[in-house]
Amino acid sequence: MLYNLFFPLADEFALFNLFRYLTFRTGGALMTALFLSFLFGPAFIRMLRRNQPGGQPIRLDGPESHIITKAGTPTMGGFMILFGIMSGTLLWADLSNRYVWAVLMVTIGFGLVGFADDYLKVTKRNSRGVPGKIKLGCEILIAGIAVLWINEIAAPAHADMLAIPFLKNVLIDLGWLFLPMAVFVIVGACNAVNLTDGLDGLAIMPVMIAAASFSFIAYLVGHAVYANYLQILPVPGAGELAVFGGAIVGAGLGFLWFNAPPAMVMMGDTGSLSLGGALGAIAVVTKHEIVLAIIGGLFVLEAVSVIVQVASFKMTGKRVFAMAPTHHHFEKRGWAEPTIVIRFWIIALVLAMIGLSSLKLR
Repeated sequence: MLYNLFFPLADEFALFNLFRYLTFRTGGALMTALFLSFLFGPAFIRMLRRNQPGGQPIRLDGPESHIITKAGTPTMGGFMILFGIMSGTLLWADLSNRYVWAVLMVTIGFGLVGFADDYLKVTKRNSRGVPGKIKLGCEILIAGIAVLWINEIAAPAHADMLAIPFLKNVLIDLGWLFLPMAVFVIVGACNAVNLTDGLDGLAIMPVMIAAASFSFIAYLVGHAVYANYLQILPVPGAGELAVFGGAIVGAGLGFLWFNAPPAMVMMGDTGSLSLGGALGAIAVVTKHEIVLAIIGGLFVLEAVSVIVQVASFKMTGKRVFAMAPTHHHFEKRGWAEPTIVIRFWIIALVLAMIGLSSLKLR
């Protein structure tokens, strides 16, 4: 909004020239989301406590310590994150950019699905929430609409292309297969982040690392000179998503202030589904879907551990892990919660550096 209001006045007021720079507006979105989280976070958490006297229901089949340490902690803290993201983005992004609206649609849509799930868990006092098939169907529908919209915005020559990282100018034309592939990326990302959100502070830091990485990627692919220099597929207009990524980082930092162990609030599915969907949507827009699997490798590992556990138990009656996802496995093995969280953060940071190296190593 500020860009659309002030940049046209730059010829008269030189100061407004600042709004032409994505880096300035990305920083503005980050600080806005962070400030609003600090400003409204305490009151929002008090409101959640009043309306959720029992807090988020704890899985009885989960780690025994959670029944004591997590009991009474309110959920739906994802609304705090969504408020920061929306405020930072709407204030600092170019609102004529349709990519911004497409990614916002995915974020809000998945957030609403997550809210319905959290609401049922809190009101019905069980950990099941919305039936899995209904939740998955809603996610696929939202992602499908978003991918069709993104393809309509994109240059026709590149709309259905899949870029291969670490290789120069290697693009695969998927044709109609691009739609299910992109939907899988978005839905898979949202559920992978959801599975990772099991310990205080565990999911939000890797999300911020991935968001910062994709802000950088969006900036580069949206800049023709940098894209050509790095020999990556240019996506005109995608650079504006750097502002959106900055808002995610700011809102995430504000949320982490209250989510650090011992957490005052949990993000719930409201936060995890919306954040995962946002990362997936940005990856689809920037044509870095495979790189998301590297940068977000921690989320992939958590999701794969659940798939392996379920498949192994159904086929052999035996479990591969003490408990899935893997962070619960390490809890069962005696690792302290802060140890797991910080080590997983380190893994996420290393994977992000590997993923970003694909921009140059070709």
